[in-house]
Amino acid sequence: MCDEVIGEMVNSCMLMRTRLISRVLTNIYDEELRPFGINSAQFALLVVISKLAPATAAEIGRFHHQDKSTLTRNLKLMFAEGWIEEDAALASGRSRPIVLTQAGDHLLHAVSPAWKAGQARASALIGEAGADVITNVANGILYPRKAS
Repeated sequence: MCDEVIGEMVNSCMLMRTRLISRVLTNIYDEELRPFGINSAQFALLVVISKLAPATAAEIGRFHHQDKSTLTRNLKLMFAEGWIEEDAALASGRSRPIVLTQAGDHLLHAVSPAWKAGQARASALIGEAGADVITNVANGILYPRKAS
């Protein structure tokens, strides 16, 4: 019985499969983005901040489904690089909204050819059907439908 369950885990565990896919795709994007001094996690956060801005770290973390310590570590580096800043004009009490700086916006636009190259490589690896599945599952998580 135990060997059967272990065999099932080895052959069909969604956790193992999604982590494998994530590592492989992350490596593709990291390779493409490396010349710009940014990694895939930082790139993804720049995109999220661009979309949500102004947004607090908590709002960014909730949207991106990222734990606080990982988010804090990445944001700290992005602040140090000058890609993001707190918008003092919108700050109130403990709320300190984060926005892209001009440098962050410029970087996001500058990496677009690298991102497109990463997209092409990832799409070639997983195929159109795989890309559609990943996009649809992720969109369902990011933008859940409300029960009517």
